[in-house]
Amino acid sequence: MKEVIVSDTNLKKFSNTQSIQRLSDSIINKNPASLTSLLNYNTVIYFKENGLGMTSSPSFRGTTSQQTVVVWNGININSQLLGQTDFNTISTRGFNSIDVKAGGGSVVYGSGAIGGTIHLNNDLKFTDTFKNDFQVYYGEFNSISAIYGITAATKKWSFDASFSRNSSDNDFKFVGQELWNTNGQYYNNTLDAAVGFKINDKNSIKFYSEIYDGERHFSLTSPNATKTKYQDYNTRNLLTWSSAFNKFESNVRLAYITEHYNYFEDINRDGFTSGGVKSFIGKYDLDYSISSKMKISTILDYTKNDGLGSGIGDTSREIGGASLLWKHNLTEKWNYELSARKEVSDAYKSPVLFSAGSRYNFSDFYQLKFNFSRNYRIPTFNDLYWEGSGNPDLRPESSYQAEIGNEFHYKDFRLTVTAYGMKIKDMIRWLPTKGSNWTPVNTDKVTIYGAEALLGWKKSFDKHIFDFNGTYAYNVSLDDTTNKQLFYVPYHKLTGSLSYYYKKLAAYYQIMYTGEIFTTSDNNPKYILDAYNVSNIGVDYNFSKKNIFKVGVKAANLWNEKYEALPSRFMPGRNFTIYLNLNY
Repeated sequence: MKEVIVSDTNLKKFSNTQSIQRLSDSIINKNPASLTSLLNYNTVIYFKENGLGMTSSPSFRGTTSQQTVVVWNGININSQLLGQTDFNTISTRGFNSIDVKAGGGSVVYGSGAIGGTIHLNNDLKFTDTFKNDFQVYYGEFNSISAIYGITAATKKWSFDASFSRNSSDNDFKFVGQELWNTNGQYYNNTLDAAVGFKINDKNSIKFYSEIYDGERHFSLTSPNATKTKYQDYNTRNLLTWSSAFNKFESNVRLAYITEHYNYFEDINRDGFTSGGVKSFIGKYDLDYSISSKMKISTILDYTKNDGLGSGIGDTSREIGGASLLWKHNLTEKWNYELSARKEVSDAYKSPVLFSAGSRYNFSDFYQLKFNFSRNYRIPTFNDLYWEGSGNPDLRPESSYQAEIGNEFHYKDFRLTVTAYGMKIKDMIRWLPTKGSNWTPVNTDKVTIYGAEALLGWKKSFDKHIFDFNGTYAYNVSLDDTTNKQLFYVPYHKLTGSLSYYYKKLAAYYQIMYTGEIFTTSDNNPKYILDAYNVSNIGVDYNFSKKNIFKVGVKAANLWNEKYEALPSRFMPGRNFTIYLNLNY
């Protein structure tokens, strides 16, 4: 077995009582480079997209976009300005694997981990390796995606780096209309690097870094609308030192993260607004194995955010936190996990967070999971400090949630069915006050319940291999005051992917169904977005003996479905992409 240094140890050690879906590199490479596309076609998460490549935000288990956290190598990277991640600013091809964890995770991953967490992993291998990977994709609308990656490792050193470039004129014709997507061009560049050094058998140092630079011209909803554009520049740097001695394991993490934007309200003018936040994060984990069956872990962390921008002025805040985690294997079949967290901040009062879960393996066929937790989301910089509108008296959003998961394994089939319920209070909403001013207030209470299913099947017949993966989600997310479904939360979402392999030939078919969507808080039927069903198909052939040279073609939106994830934000019809992969 190849020795692997896992970038997010807490995900591996203390998440056995919740649902986790791993997306391998083979799944990642079948989808466009954006995190939105990958998760849209392979998970239960619904995305609001302002058009292809434009701003994109998730709804996980019926929650809002600020209640899903993106975790980069164990660090929460949600924007301190908006409280969420724009999933079209994340290029997926620089990561070894991506994990999707449903349910609360605020004890370990902090603010916003209510609906679930998305984990982007740069895992390092310490084995004699040297390889290069080059992928280039060219599609309609002058869409180009290219990535070069290199991996070099010994038993002492491990290095992994990649550079990706994505761009498109994005000038597609709307299905069934004599109109084209205008002012939708975009580009983005991402540089990822990870390096590790094993000092000895008990100590290792790792450094992770990412730089993102992108620009998007926001697509117009009408021919006479003003042309705008948005620029992002983000950096992430993380240094870790891991040690193991006797029954102790410790991890020291120091992270420096920056985010910066420029917004041009009219691209024909020189003026623009801007803003950014610089964050320093210090985190110390200490694990103690009381016995082979019991483990206790403490986490101490400190975060300092410095914000500067056109709307928030020059502001800062500091957060300190302490967490305690406990894991106990009562028998070979039964374990449980307990955890708690408390924060201290100069900007708000935080509730005591906790999580309790258990897992029991009745047999190789059936396993039962249970988890109950309290989670939260803190106000963002914009919520607290926006000039003329910010509310420094806001309380964090708080939620209680419970879930029961059932896992079934039979020969080549695997099935996970999870039912869940959630109560959220003090939800933060921007509402109009006197005059035309808007301000954020703690107002809504929300009740959420639903179910998820994950299905997998893999079968080999001689040299023929079939691999199927499917997901289904049913979400009810009700405003307690009006008893109406939250807008942009579909009741139903379904995905499926069937892959076929025969010798050097590989093919796949994907499907994504999204049910009708309310776009207003009163659920007015006049403003419902229709359900849509989108399919993709692809095929590639390996022209070499060692999988070095591969050529393929993909048809997206195969049946030319007319659909929109937001009003007047139409997505492309049928379009084709050809690609070349080189591994040497």
